[in-house]
Parts: sequence; structure tokens; C-alpha cells
Amino acid sequence: MQKKDAPLRSDAQRNRERILEVAVAELTLCADAPLSAIAKKAGVGQGTFYRNFPNREALVLEIYRHEMQQVADSAAQLLSTREPDRALREWMDHLARFAMTKAGLADAIRQATNGPGSPAKPGHAPVTVAAELLLHANEEAGIIRPGVTAEDFFLAIGGLWQIDPHGDWQPRVTRLLDLIMDGLRAGAPRR
Repeated sequence: MQKKDAPLRSDAQRNRERILEVAVAELTLCADAPLSAIAKKAGVGQGTFYRNFPNREALVLEIYRHEMQQVADSAAQLLSTREPDRALREWMDHLARFAMTKAGLADAIRQATNGPGSPAKPGHAPVTVAAELLLHANEEAGIIRPGVTAEDFFLAIGGLWQIDPHGDWQPRVTRLLDLIMDGLRAGAPRR
């Protein structure tokens, strides 16, 4: 029997990644996509599927965790190749794309975490740490006003979740995020 923390064999890791990739696409289109259809499209048998994800809730929560980690990881990558303000603004675009294009996935997450005895929705810790990293870099560079916290930032961008993801959301998101960047710059020491 494999230990819980033991690394997966490379073929098992590929199967798991393929399942996640297909599941993101399918659950984004339809929160009720059958697990058997996901397994079939991923090219794995039912046993392989259920060894990786014993139920719908486990699959959905792993997708959520994985997608949030992807958004979080992009912060350090952007900071390593861009000026802090460009990195922050591009990261905001990554976050917005995640929020807008995962509407179906959001429904699946709500279904997986809202029933009696359901697991709790995973926290946003990786994304919060990423926001803090970007905000700190911008504050240190004198680009944004001092003292902006990740909590302030997420309250400011909360309007993203009010925009209809099925409509022409890109222009509205761009305008909202540009306004937020302007607000963050107001009162910055380097003006």
C-alpha cells in the first residue's frame, strides 16, 4: 500500500494531471458533468479515476486548490520578469480571467461544499500570499500607497464577482482593474 505522502509514479502523475485537465474543462461547462464521462475523456478506467478522486467532492476541491495555486504561482513569475506595477496589473488580469472563465467550476465548488457534512471550501491562502508579495514589492518601489493589505486589495476587487461571466466581461474587467490600480497609486511616495 502506498503511503499518503509518497510521490506518485510518473505514469500515475500523468493520469492524475490528465484527469484534472479534463475535469476542469468539463466541470466549467457543466457543474453536473458525470464522473464516468470525465474518466472516459481522460482515457483512464474507473478504478484509476476513483483511486485518485474517491468522489466528486474530492475532485472538485482538488481542481479548486490546483487552479488557485496556478494563479498564486504566477505572481512570483511575473515579478521576476516585470516591473512591480506591471506584474501586479498582469496578475490582476490572471485573477480576473480565473474568476470569469470558471463560472461553471464555481457552481461545482458550491455544490461540493454546501451540503450537510460536506468538506469546507479550501482557503485562499496561496492567493493571499501572492497578493501580499506583489503589494509589498510595489510599496517598496514607491509605486502604491503605503499600508495596503491583501484584505484591502480583495475588498477593492470584489466587484469582479458582480460582473456577468457569460457576457462581454473583458472591457468591464479592464476598466475596473485600471481604476483599482489608479487608486493604489494615489498617495504613493513616487509620483
